[in-house]
Amino acid sequence: MNSSCPYPPFAVLLVDDEPAWLRSLALSLEANAGITNLLLCQDSREVPALLERGDVGLVLLDLTMPHCSGEEVLQRIAEQHPEVTTIVVSGLNQVESAVRCMRLGAFDYFVKTDDLDRMIGGVQRAIRMVELERENREMSSRFLTGALQHPEAFGDIITADRGMLSLFAYLEAVARSPQPVLITGESGVGKELAARALHRLSGCKGNMVAVNVAGLDDAVFADTLFGHQRGAYTGAESARKGMVEEAANGTLLLDEIGDLSGASQVKLLRLLQEGEYYPLGSDQPRRLKARIVVATHADLAAREANGTFRRDLFYRLRTHQVHLPPLKERSGDIPLLLDHFLVEAARALGKKKPAIPKELPQLLSTYSFPGNIRELKAMVYDALSLHRDRILSMERFIIAIERQQGTSRGVATVPPPNPFSPFATLPTFGQAAALLVAEALKRSNGNQTIAARLLGISQPALSKRLKQRQH
Repeated sequence: MNSSCPYPPFAVLLVDDEPAWLRSLALSLEANAGITNLLLCQDSREVPALLERGDVGLVLLDLTMPHCSGEEVLQRIAEQHPEVTTIVVSGLNQVESAVRCMRLGAFDYFVKTDDLDRMIGGVQRAIRMVELERENREMSSRFLTGALQHPEAFGDIITADRGMLSLFAYLEAVARSPQPVLITGESGVGKELAARALHRLSGCKGNMVAVNVAGLDDAVFADTLFGHQRGAYTGAESARKGMVEEAANGTLLLDEIGDLSGASQVKLLRLLQEGEYYPLGSDQPRRLKARIVVATHADLAAREANGTFRRDLFYRLRTHQVHLPPLKERSGDIPLLLDHFLVEAARALGKKKPAIPKELPQLLSTYSFPGNIRELKAMVYDALSLHRDRILSMERFIIAIERQQGTSRGVATVPPPNPFSPFATLPTFGQAAALLVAEALKRSNGNQTIAARLLGISQPALSKRLKQRQH
């Protein structure tokens, strides 16, 4: 990644008095692991000042240096900056030296003549450990204070729900992690809005690119993500960038990831593991420079269990996971969403925003909203398009609810268990009816019109039953 989205989110400090080795190591880390957030230091006496900046998370330290030895620097880091991880990279292959360094707190010890891939693997492990430690500290801090540092990033998500605000705190904590984020939830709950909030918080200057991968066969998936060279296949008359490149230094959202074919799952896993990809028709690899966010309405754990989703990919994707609740579980947000969509619809349709009847939020809170927030928005636009009076009519909302409930009843489902089965003594018809009426009135906040709809009877019929109960 370039400077617009450096990796990792903290600086990696390379300390060695040999400038040629420093340059070579820096180039190797960038070319082979995409590590660009690097600081180079040739004089070990400058290390304390560099660490005081507070943005260094990992130090790669030579042992044999003039002025201040590597072991002295290592000891000072352990005492004064215990949050900083240190890897010793020495020209000496001595067991005693390695043991002393590990006792002083070194995370790992490599010899300069070691296999380069092994050394880079050790650096990547250290980076991942520092990331996890920082994320844990960040999350603990946010959950203790209960405050968001950047609430403006979530401005598109209308909510006052405490559970949602906790999810926001989690998203803030992991926003700068380069690891994938898995966003789950039913259709219409706002998964893409959550991904956009993550992108805003990431600090990356590139674009967010969203791709719905549902229904893409393997060839189209590869071409869409990785692009192709001219002549890669019949009809490829010019080169085309893939979405991975379009999202460089930004965020790539892969929506409906649960519907990805087995062959495409392998390609995505390789992209995440190796951090590089090949455009179709090219033998030159390109580095992944985008943060990957995936979303799905499917139960990935169930699909992994039945063998339709790869276990290794599932565990790779769930490093950071957030589940957005359905609207029926955050009914307290319905009045806020209703008002928000009315303002939005009035502006779009060139109408004045009408008053909301006090019964409408209560009516909507009794509905299950299978289409979630997207369904509520459609209801509001439909109702306002036909609106004529000062107060918004509830008619279009009632029609939409009854239409959906009628459709649901027409679908063959397993009948619910009989609630009276556990009863040793059955209630009378009158007692059962009285209990149903009481529960309907409780759910409707005493509104008889809404209670009657919940019971499937007319409002006059309910009123008559209530009068009979009073006498």
